[in-house]
Amino acid sequence: MNQISSSTGVLDGRVAIITGVSSGLGQATALALAKAGAKVTLVARRQEELVAVATEIESHGGRALVLPFDLAQGNEIMAISQRTVEAFGRIDVLVNAAGTDVPGPVVDLTLEQWDRVLNVNLRASFLLAKAVFPYMQQAGHGTIVNISSVAGKRGWANAAAYCASKFGLTGLTQALAAEGSAYGIRACILYPGGMATNWGAWDQTTLEQRGREPLPPSEALPPSRVAALIVWIAAAPFELVLNEVIVSPLKEKGWP
Repeated sequence: MNQISSSTGVLDGRVAIITGVSSGLGQATALALAKAGAKVTLVARRQEELVAVATEIESHGGRALVLPFDLAQGNEIMAISQRTVEAFGRIDVLVNAAGTDVPGPVVDLTLEQWDRVLNVNLRASFLLAKAVFPYMQQAGHGTIVNISSVAGKRGWANAAAYCASKFGLTGLTQALAAEGSAYGIRACILYPGGMATNWGAWDQTTLEQRGREPLPPSEALPPSRVAALIVWIAAAPFELVLNEVIVSPLKEKGWP
């Protein structure tokens, strides 16, 4: 886990909700936002991982709210915003970083698998944006960052549900930006390439088990580097809008 400084930063006093915090980019983003001074609501399925991240943050003077949710189940997602406001009084930033995939040929993809991928990757992002919008409208500002993938720029084989969800996230983000601008709400979509996370082709543990060396940062970006960019987006002057960002390692190998 990245170390967190106790000093306040560029997001001092602001409040952020981050999904997918149990690992990977979601976890790195939660730590980075907390380091920058934000109070953070941590959302993921596995409570033990959330508690570990919260403990890291709080041990360095930050504040964190742990909310274990399965984002594939939409019934209680709207409560995340209410619980955040009850704990911290406001919502300034939403980072939809949770993601899942069911790789394989489209003919083998079941309806249940399709629904789960779309529910986590797209529907949950819609529901959370819908939930935070009124608070951001009332405040007159807010930033929503939706984490897509290079799979949201070009579809490829054996990833039908994943690609569909990420392409859909582009349309959702553009619609949020168009609706939100009158209220000072910004929406940005981030398309990461290869990252050294714990799943997919760049899973460092899997590479080691296969007798391969972990990929260098030039081929698989450390999530902390991408998280630093998310902090910059959240902290940018309110009149500055970064609509979309494709971020990839120098020697990108994320495109099949």
